Amino acid sequence: MSSRLRKAWLVFLAAALAVTGAVYGVTRPASADVTAELTAPQLVADMGAGWNLGNTLEASVNGIPGETAWGNPVVTQAFIDKVRAAGFRTIRIPVSYLGHIGAAPDYTVNAAWLNRIKEVVDYAHSRGLYVLINMHGDGYKTVSGSWLICDASSQTAIREKYQKVWQQVAIRFQSYDEHLIFESMNENFDGQYGNPTQPCYSNINAYNQIFVDTVRRTGGVNASRWLLVPGWNTNIDYTAGNYGFVIPTDQYRSTTIPAAEQRLMISVHYYDPWDFTGTEDGTITQWGAGATNPAKKSVWGQEDFLDGQMKKMHDTFVTRGYPVFVGEYGSIDKTTYDSASNRYRADYARAVVTAAKKYGAATAYWDNGWNGQHGFGLFDRSSGAVTQPGIVNAIMSAVGTQPSSSPSASTSPSASASPSPSTSPSTSPGTCRVTSAVNAWNTGLTNSITIANTGSTAINGWRLTFTLAGGQAITSGWSATYSPSSGTVTATNASYNGAIPAGGSVSIGYQAGHTGNAAAPTGFTLNGATCN
Repeated sequence: MSSRLRKAWLVFLAAALAVTGAVYGVTRPASADVTAELTAPQLVADMGAGWNLGNTLEASVNGIPGETAWGNPVVTQAFIDKVRAAGFRTIRIPVSYLGHIGAAPDYTVNAAWLNRIKEVVDYAHSRGLYVLINMHGDGYKTVSGSWLICDASSQTAIREKYQKVWQQVAIRFQSYDEHLIFESMNENFDGQYGNPTQPCYSNINAYNQIFVDTVRRTGGVNASRWLLVPGWNTNIDYTAGNYGFVIPTDQYRSTTIPAAEQRLMISVHYYDPWDFTGTEDGTITQWGAGATNPAKKSVWGQEDFLDGQMKKMHDTFVTRGYPVFVGEYGSIDKTTYDSASNRYRADYARAVVTAAKKYGAATAYWDNGWNGQHGFGLFDRSSGAVTQPGIVNAIMSAVGTQPSSSPSASTSPSASASPSPSTSPSTSPGTCRVTSAVNAWNTGLTNSITIANTGSTAINGWRLTFTLAGGQAITSGWSATYSPSSGTVTATNASYNGAIPAGGSVSIGYQAGHTGNAAAPTGFTLNGATCN
């Protein structure tokens, strides 16, 4: 979106950087292991918390992409390991091609650029993470050298070029397992922020169809891998509403895919309300039911609106077997205007992930690598240090993911999960501590609970019991099973988080309705022992 591009340009000017050529080496071979693809609900659950490597491989100057062009350092394996260790299980890698595409009719992509894309993908894929790559800045009118323009007159040439580029990318990655997902394009529209226009929307639909057909026809794992397609400007209303979006047909997919299952995902972004998430001034610095100053809170785009937007995607696509991916969301740093603003940024991130999960969608936070005023950054791109632990913790508590302490390679994200519980859950009095964080609104609330093992031995299998306030009833939960839904409730561990090592913790949570009493639960006991 335009404000992120402006921020990138400011970063570029501030750093006084010129386009530099990274050293592109030959990378290790891709994994040829092919495992059974997951169903839509399994995929969303397995993707966990997602994060964007923004303003990097899509960065460009004068139409030439270069990963340091907008001020971020060269990506390293060590940095990706830091992202994984923070708990993220999916990394979206925006990619631009632009001036790295050769002339017609072959439109050959620069070999060094493809090699570098592959190398960065391997940093994450080799660690068992889900990886998404797309065609990002090629469709932005505000980017020099852009060409994937839906209202341009030369649609025949555009479609030929688009097909050739995706064919080369798909062939390069055709043996990678299902943890690699392709996304057709990013925020493509005519540049006017009004209702979609025709034939521009028809051209976007045509691009999506070319993308699906081209990838499938390259064979290998591409015949069955998940593919991600957006509607108009990745806008929820213009994708789920009656504005012209058409889901591509998938006629060339592998015959091994069960007929009742899909292999297409729907891409949307969420930055509402923009006066909180993106407007670069100090007027609106707070968000959500926890806001303390009504004058600093937007008059729209709060929890009820967010819930309704995610429900639209669920009702339109998830119910038909198409999972939804909120490929970008987030909010900028406004602490120079309001020292408490980061608290509301964390509330916002938690709420987006919670609502998305409730309605069958995965998410990826937008991180442009910029920390400080107006930045989206969660990490220091040079050291790998987490710069916004409150936001990261909010994301992890909402999705139910624990940070990983071992960034070693694995065959899948689930390989690093905790072992299944034993048949004899155990703990001792005084060896557990429970904290909960309630985020309430009108008639609903979410509660994120952290269970810490303060003892000297591991807990193998757990049941957390607590009492809800009167008038509350759990409507959905994550990272545990909850029974009954009201009164005294027992949360029983999931298959992947039953073991809590000494000094370790797990995060779970739920959404509940209430009739005016949004108080936190009380009387926590873990396997019968009272917790502090």
